[in-house]
Amino acid sequence: MIDLTINGQPRRYEGDPAMPLLWYLRDELGLTGTKFGCGIAACGACTIHLDGKAARGCVTPVSAAAGKKVTTIEGLSPDGNHPVQVAWRELNVSQCGYCQPGQMMQAASLLNEKPQPSDDDIDQEMYGNLCRCGTYPRIRNAIKHAAKSVRP
Repeated sequence: MIDLTINGQPRRYEGDPAMPLLWYLRDELGLTGTKFGCGIAACGACTIHLDGKAARGCVTPVSAAAGKKVTTIEGLSPDGNHPVQVAWRELNVSQCGYCQPGQMMQAASLLNEKPQPSDDDIDQEMYGNLCRCGTYPRIRNAIKHAAKSVRP
């Protein structure tokens, strides 16, 4: 039995502790905003937060989330008004949109750690999140835009 908190709600998981957190979120809880991309933590589509820090849900076993706060894109801001979500909309970042929940979760984690990141900070933090549409310049601009709304 594993107790964890997902998007502010206490949960109890009674299955295989080695099951990837991604599958628990998507298949058992219906939180499908977190995407499956590669399954080896190389693309970032499955990025979630564990206690406020970015983690890859595809390689994180449910057991690693025991006693922790898990946040998915659905829980980042229930009304969609997190500064990152607002910036993404205002700057029309998405094209196909598949990678964008992971991109936003990674960006939110960056802004939690560094409220006013430099271009180098953004490049280093976002490096592992792939976008096949190539929206990287828009992603960088959106992070800078969101940083204006984040208080250090």
